[in-house]
Formats: sequence, structure tokens, C-alpha cells
Amino acid sequence: MPSDFKGNKAHLPSKPCTVCGRPMSWRKAWAKNWDEVKVCSEACRRQKKSRPSDA
Repeated sequence: MPSDFKGNKAHLPSKPCTVCGRPMSWRKAWAKNWDEVKVCSEACRRQKKSRPSDA
């Protein structure tokens, strides 16, 4: 990610949330672990934990 980013969010990478499916855009807080980010919010993270695993 270039350090000269000036706020054009259309050029940021995005991917779908594994719980709700909504697209989530890259955030600076996720810069070091973007590949490991799977859920878009705390609510989805909690919902993922309470969901029974598909076996």
C-alpha cells in the first residue's frame, strides 16, 4: 500500500466477509494481516463463534 494514499477508497483492495458476505475494504489497521482477516466486524466475529461448524 503506497504511503501517499489520499483517500480514494475505490482503489483499495476488498474481499467478502465469510459470515455475512458483505464486501469489506482494506483498512490501515489490517495492513500487517490483511490475508488473515476473515470477518468485517465484531458482530460477525461473535456470530461466527456461536454458529455450529459444518461437518
